[in-house]
Amino acid sequence: METELFQKLAISLGLGLLVGLQRQHEKSELAGIRTFPLITLFGSVAALLSQEFGGWVIAAGLLSLTLLVAIANILKRKNPHFDPGLTTEAAALLMYVVGAYIMLGSGAVAIAIGATTAVLLHLKETLHRIVERIGEKDLKAIMQFVVILLVILPVLPDETYGPYEVLNPHNIWLMVVLIVGISLLGYFAYKIFGGRAGIILGGILGGLISSTATTVSYARRSKGADTSVSLAAIVIFIASIVSVVRIITEVAVVAPAALTVVLPPLAALLILMLLIGGITYMFSNKEHDIMPAQGNPAQFKTALVFGLIYAIVILATAFAKDQLGNKGLFIVAIISGLTDVDAITLSTARLMNIGNLEEQSGWKVILVAALSNLVFKGALVGFLGNKKVFVRVALLFGIVLAGGLIVLWMWPAGFSISSFK
Repeated sequence: METELFQKLAISLGLGLLVGLQRQHEKSELAGIRTFPLITLFGSVAALLSQEFGGWVIAAGLLSLTLLVAIANILKRKNPHFDPGLTTEAAALLMYVVGAYIMLGSGAVAIAIGATTAVLLHLKETLHRIVERIGEKDLKAIMQFVVILLVILPVLPDETYGPYEVLNPHNIWLMVVLIVGISLLGYFAYKIFGGRAGIILGGILGGLISSTATTVSYARRSKGADTSVSLAAIVIFIASIVSVVRIITEVAVVAPAALTVVLPPLAALLILMLLIGGITYMFSNKEHDIMPAQGNPAQFKTALVFGLIYAIVILATAFAKDQLGNKGLFIVAIISGLTDVDAITLSTARLMNIGNLEEQSGWKVILVAALSNLVFKGALVGFLGNKKVFVRVALLFGIVLAGGLIVLWMWPAGFSISSFK
């Protein structure tokens, strides 16, 4: 018992030292390397006493600390270089509570909170620079995502409706949140790094936001001679590589248990694409280009459209499986993959997760959809882009399609990651 108590006190001391070190480095006038450990230990001792005398001890300690902070702030105001910020004050109050929680709650949670506090304090300049780059449009994107995630999602019923009882509003919107979240991550990465990006970064950001939109954008620019043939082809191809990473991520989130079977064949395709992309990049001009302006991926219209597409794909897969068996799913995969590979990926992952589709068939459906999406993007380049760009993209995509078909045809049945265990 005493050993556990001393361990908790050591954690309290360590977290206080961590935050105090950061504040001392920033030359805080209120609290530093000695004060913060004392604050967290104060909270821990108050929590220990509360177990004997009641919770009022913690409240009294917090009130006492608040008064001390207030008095220190009053004295600070006499300094001609007074900083009106309340960061250190807020950190002091939080670390008192963390010190108390170590004794009464989960040590892991307390460590996570304390470490996060230290990191947030350390990233002051970085966070300020990010905020400075956020405009009205970006703030709107954040607020729209908050509405999508925290306002709409919680109120949707978690029940199944419609034919085959596969339409669950809550689950459908949860998939919307996942896709919008991934796209929003790419959008803000674009905002942080700026429009001027190299080939690799441009392709990665484009794939995170939308590989199809990136394909359309660079195909059009190549036709107007706004960008080079080499650059357009490699950015389009890198964006398609990232789309495969997105597929794997989506399966990992929706059907983690199926990943041992689904990952190897998709990883084989990904490795092939990485090899092709690496060789192509080595022989390309190492150019820099200004990425086209990216739209807000968190718009309600975009979210609703994806939700509708996903719902249709769910119904289509349920109908196809009921009427045609697993073979019907491949038809749906080909059609759905032409426009939105995310929807069929999530739908198939869901079927695998609830046990309505074998994983050995599931990865094939997803791979067919991915290959179908490549065909669609290649056709877009041929219709919208420069002929030279189309030839390059068609060659790159053609090799990937051949490799994907070989994987579909020759991949050993029953192979999974667990085979190596």
